[in-house]
Amino acid sequence: MKLLGTMRIEEDTLYIGGVSTKELAKEYSTPLYVIDEQHVRNVCREYLRNFKVKENGNRVTYAGKAFLPLEMCKIINEEGLCLDVVSGGELYTAYKSGFPMEKVLFHGNNKTIEEIKMGISLGVGRFVADNFYELNTINEFAKKENKVVNVYIRITPGIEAHTHDYIKTGQIDSKFGFTLINDGVVNAVKEILKLENIKLMGLHAHIGSQIFDVDPFVDEVEVMFNIMNDVRSKLGIELPELDLGGGFGIYYTKEDKPKNPKVFCDAILNKAEEMSKKLEYPMPKLIIEPGRSIIGNAGTTLYTVGSIKEIPEVRKYISVDGGMTDNIRPSLYRADYECAIANKMNCKEEELVTVAGKCCESGDILISDAKLPKVESGDILAVATTGAYGYSMSSNYNKIPRPAVVMVKDGNSRVVCKRQSYEDLLASEII
Repeated sequence: MKLLGTMRIEEDTLYIGGVSTKELAKEYSTPLYVIDEQHVRNVCREYLRNFKVKENGNRVTYAGKAFLPLEMCKIINEEGLCLDVVSGGELYTAYKSGFPMEKVLFHGNNKTIEEIKMGISLGVGRFVADNFYELNTINEFAKKENKVVNVYIRITPGIEAHTHDYIKTGQIDSKFGFTLINDGVVNAVKEILKLENIKLMGLHAHIGSQIFDVDPFVDEVEVMFNIMNDVRSKLGIELPELDLGGGFGIYYTKEDKPKNPKVFCDAILNKAEEMSKKLEYPMPKLIIEPGRSIIGNAGTTLYTVGSIKEIPEVRKYISVDGGMTDNIRPSLYRADYECAIANKMNCKEEELVTVAGKCCESGDILISDAKLPKVESGDILAVATTGAYGYSMSSNYNKIPRPAVVMVKDGNSRVVCKRQSYEDLLASEII
């Protein structure tokens, strides 16, 4: 398993943030999400520095759907990032954390009326509108509150980003946004110009997730500048902001070859400068929305090994006390992860095993064919890069309580999401 962030090995044990994973498992029990706080902050600072936030007024906006407890909102705010939310629940979390509402972007292809009303009432900085229904609904309730709401319209730019079908959002056939077909963008802008309580601030696009190549982002910049220029030529307006979304790929396994944030930032900024000069278009404020690339590598999930089953000449299963309820991605996407025995980090890898979860589902397999030291019941298994979409996509399937989340930094640990009890599981049920 590749060591990431502040991970280190000391006396055969994996340490994260200066804290022993054996001690974490003992103190907080398992399954347990462990977040490397310093790593989160370091990546935030790298994005801010390389995207010229101070120099050019650009913005880095954390994609909250990846992981958004109250504490994460606090950290993102302290580091100077904006925040994008995709639901009323995420918006409420940001609000309760004290996150500045003017720094919030509200996404979603089918926001409910209640969510729209909440966003307007709380004063979110930007709505990202996907369709005419939403535009008209925003305008209606903004009028009732005597407010003018800032809006981006989301575009599907038709760029193939070479990623999993479920996480491609930039191609023409997508549930997200306005298409380029039949002057879709120009018509959307025309509609907005008729709406007295909406102010169009710019365009938004997102071409997919877990993208390693720079070229799709360069193509996206070119496409979006050309769209803005088309709007200018047909309607006579220049848009002051351009949101290019996120999707920057990170390391999960040795097959992944991620680039650091500077490479993506430089490519986007250089292409934007080129297009601005070429089209004689005033440089808009640029926004990017990294989520996974900020929190993904910062997260590690700890499990305790329970039953072990060996089928001679076929397979050896080791079962852990978590599974698809705390990490659905292997079942949903066939996502791959690296793992290690946290209490045997210096031991020789001797056997090939399949890591199975505890759910009553044959598909509850976390990792197939993992090469590990001799595994024994009671060992602590560490699965790396679970910071993004682990906790946020967790469930209570099989009535399994959600794990706790702890932050580690400088030799200290603290709980930021408590472990669910059985009483918590039943809190909303009525008999």
